[in-house]
Amino acid sequence: MSKILIRGAQVLGGEAQDVLIDGETIAEVGTGLSAEGATVIEADGQILLPGLVDLHTHLREPGREDSETVLTGTRAAASGGYTAVFAMANTHPVADTAGVVEQVYRLGQEAGYCDVQPIGAVTVGLEGKKLAELGAMHDSAAGVTVFSDDGKCVDDAVIMRRALEYVKAFGGVVAQHAQEPRLTEGAQMNEGVVSAELGLGGWPAVAEESIIARDVLLAEHVGSRVHICHLSTAGSVEIVRWAKSRGIDVTAEVTPHHLLLTDELVRSYNPVYKVNPPLRTEKDVLALREALADGTIDIVATDHAPHPHEDKDCEWAAAAMGMVGLETALSVVQQTMVETGLLDWAGVAERMSFAPARIGRAKGHGRPVSAGEPANLTLVDPAYRGVVDPADFASRSRNTPYEGRELPGRVTHTFLRGRATVVDGKLA
Repeated sequence: MSKILIRGAQVLGGEAQDVLIDGETIAEVGTGLSAEGATVIEADGQILLPGLVDLHTHLREPGREDSETVLTGTRAAASGGYTAVFAMANTHPVADTAGVVEQVYRLGQEAGYCDVQPIGAVTVGLEGKKLAELGAMHDSAAGVTVFSDDGKCVDDAVIMRRALEYVKAFGGVVAQHAQEPRLTEGAQMNEGVVSAELGLGGWPAVAEESIIARDVLLAEHVGSRVHICHLSTAGSVEIVRWAKSRGIDVTAEVTPHHLLLTDELVRSYNPVYKVNPPLRTEKDVLALREALADGTIDIVATDHAPHPHEDKDCEWAAAAMGMVGLETALSVVQQTMVETGLLDWAGVAERMSFAPARIGRAKGHGRPVSAGEPANLTLVDPAYRGVVDPADFASRSRNTPYEGRELPGRVTHTFLRGRATVVDGKLA
């Protein structure tokens, strides 16, 4: 592989430096580096970050290739600056055996746009009744360390306890979709003033908060790791903050859309805003931003949830829940966290690369931008402003809530082990 010299980039938003890539690794970081024999990328004014890592992506394959495939999903990921994604288990068939997770893992390797780490189901068929083959999935070629029934809550406390006990043996983590099912039957949006005015079934905050409270106590009892998926309420923030103050091994994520959008948007009845957990209130949004800034919430995860046109272009009640997010995540974080002064670019790197890689044990990712490290890198132009056009997406689906909205920043280059997957804002 040829040498690449990234010249004058602000590494993690700090001072401008040159970064020399030689083969799959970073050879040198400094100023005035020699460009002899190297392809030069002039990066004045751009931010160089470690490759982004998404702990919560739906790639849909196998079974729903009309929504997304591993190839199209990883192309979307690379476009958004990601070099590794964790693929959720709610595929068809469900990723609850070694065979299915190995299939997803191989498809990621064949696609070549970013590393794909499968997430294994906690229970067989996501039915919440019997533990899946957690040990076999961990021991497989995919080396699964994260387990989740995302899309469904592991609502049985005994099953959840057993899962936490099982994964403790190999340092795994259970990622919980916190939703008490009895409290959310028929729910269509956040329960509150807007749902009452619109006459839509409400999804109360307590349905999320009660499960989180139970699970952090179970994690403390077992001495195991629990991760909270797509945390969305101010009350959930306080529970996680309390749990961390007790030394409980809990981590939490927030999605970009929960950092920016509110339930007021549902007044349009546009199903693009239908998501699980639902868009919450402005008070919740502000609490989530503060919690991400102070570290109560550890990471940003996209919950990239592609759906075909027919599953979203219908009446609200019949529409599928979910939004695509891989290609817009960094821009939304720049707008909500960097441009508001809540995070600097080093903080973005921590929450979108370093921390998710640690939680998921993503080898070779979330590493410092320094000599000898794998060249998994993302170059961002923060001065760019552009209007979101879903027609430009690499994802197979177009269900974005940001269509027509101006967002800041653009990923100009993404490198996976020294190989450019994105060049000048376009897929290589």
